[in-house]
Amino acid sequence: MGRVVAAAVYHAGKKVTNITLDEGAAWAAKPGHFVWIGLEQPDPSELASLKKQFNLHELAIEDALEIHSRPKLESFGDGLFIVTYAPIRENGKLEFIETHIFAGKGYIITSRNGQSKSYGLVRQRCEARPLLLEHGEDFVLYALLDFVTENYQPVTEAIHCELEDLEHSVLSGSLNEADIQRIHSLRRDVLRLRRYVSPMVEVGEELQKLNFPFIDKNMRPYFRDVEIHVKRQMEDLANLRDIASQTIEVGMLLESSRQSIVQRKFAAGAAILAFPTAIAGIYGMNFQHMPELSWQYGYFIVLGVIFTGCTSLFVLFRRLGWF
Repeated sequence: MGRVVAAAVYHAGKKVTNITLDEGAAWAAKPGHFVWIGLEQPDPSELASLKKQFNLHELAIEDALEIHSRPKLESFGDGLFIVTYAPIRENGKLEFIETHIFAGKGYIITSRNGQSKSYGLVRQRCEARPLLLEHGEDFVLYALLDFVTENYQPVTEAIHCELEDLEHSVLSGSLNEADIQRIHSLRRDVLRLRRYVSPMVEVGEELQKLNFPFIDKNMRPYFRDVEIHVKRQMEDLANLRDIASQTIEVGMLLESSRQSIVQRKFAAGAAILAFPTAIAGIYGMNFQHMPELSWQYGYFIVLGVIFTGCTSLFVLFRRLGWF
């Protein structure tokens, strides 16, 4: 059984009274009145009742009972059916809550299928602006779409902060496997956000073009405002995607540079050790007649040559930046 979050009738920009679902059609038929009903996870019987009262299209009801893959707008006669998604991100896990909006002459119906941010705030905002609420259903539709668009901003900002922290971590230290997995996860979330927000551009464009009895031409700039906000969100998401990709690339380049430095140090050390090894190898040969073996100070001369050679190599490699 679904839950009726709120159901009220409005006239001249003011709330008249709360109503039950069965009273909606009677109030909507009165001139200058419209009803605003908010449902949470409605069952088929409740949607069937609303279909009968407001003459909702059968295909719109079927769509409301299905799970969709992305936002969309469809028109059925003189009514609209819109699918939107609100993002929720808790403990690093991103989810999307689907909401269906039925809009027509005399009614606005929202059907939320999950525990997303409450639309009660939208109702409060609208009721606090009676001059705009006086426009009726079209202003409420704009307020709902604008609210959905707003929900993406805090999620985007949170991902941005995490990416910045990871970027600083990568620049100051080595890129470990956990960092790579986290960056990849954030980049995947950004792509998912973009997938759900991008169709809202089409929704905003369509609402500016459609000619419906309940949509005033003076409200079209408001729908264009929704379109502009969505495009900004897409730009922010594109920037976040680039930051995530660049962070991984920079991390890999830094790691490659660090490995190259270590390899150079090992190579320089091996070259320095090779010098005394070569000399020791020569004098370690078991030949009976070696001229230097009879020198009184031969041992100390060889040590001096080894020390001088190793020191010279060390200074050379130090100047080359290998140490």
